[in-house]
Amino acid sequence: MADSHAKQHDYHLVEPSPWPVVGATATFILAVGAIMWMHGAQPWIMLLGVLGVLYTMFMWWRDVVFEAHRGDHTRIVQLHLRYGMILFIASEVMFFVAWFWAFFDASLYSNEAIQASRLAVTGGQWPPKGIEVFNPYHLPLLNTLILLTSGTTVTWAHHSLIHNDRRGLIWGLALTILLGMLFTSIQAYEYAHAAFAFSRNSGGNIYGSTFFMATGFHGFHVIIGTIFLIVCFFRALAGHFRPDQHFGFEAAAWYWHFVDVIWLFLFACIYVWGSAGASIHE
Repeated sequence: MADSHAKQHDYHLVEPSPWPVVGATATFILAVGAIMWMHGAQPWIMLLGVLGVLYTMFMWWRDVVFEAHRGDHTRIVQLHLRYGMILFIASEVMFFVAWFWAFFDASLYSNEAIQASRLAVTGGQWPPKGIEVFNPYHLPLLNTLILLTSGTTVTWAHHSLIHNDRRGLIWGLALTILLGMLFTSIQAYEYAHAAFAFSRNSGGNIYGSTFFMATGFHGFHVIIGTIFLIVCFFRALAGHFRPDQHFGFEAAAWYWHFVDVIWLFLFACIYVWGSAGASIHE
């Protein structure tokens, strides 16, 4: 009788979980709190929602890790997890397409963009007249080298894991995390010394808005990726990953490579190409 109820497939049917309901409730509280905060209320309700979302994320991913250790993540399940991560990264690509689109639209049709920002029209000049842009071959180039190096260290960690080299895995992850933190620190220094602002009310314009939205969201993704890798680092210390089953680390590595590639486009398009007009008009 027991054999008739045994699982005859490679799929994992998840057990009843409270986290979808808890997560939806926390997200609702976060949204309502954010709206109230934007209309002058205190941010406590929004912060409560943030804590609820973070708690849900931690507990839900903890359950997924338990399922993996229990053997529920068969080869079929792992394949579908990879499909999910690919689709997530694809959605992130389209997210950044929007910011690239905004930057190119403002730069290629700068006369209309500058008029829309209610600033003086400068004959289609981009960047707008009076904007002192960053030299792309100073800090931006340094950050490019840092991210490219971090891509090699996370690849080293991945290959070390595949070959069951725990020492290489730990050192590769540690170096990648340190490089990610260094990138964030340099970007924060760069922002603090920017000669242009984000908003019009603080002396900014369409160039500042598109620049900070594109590079700022990338910086946020670097922070998320660094946290992702820190979690993998502690999981690696605990011996969670095996050469034949390590999707958690693989997803983190994919995400980090995605962050690297997006930065290359940002560096080439926004820092190098975007500053070329300033050099021409000088």
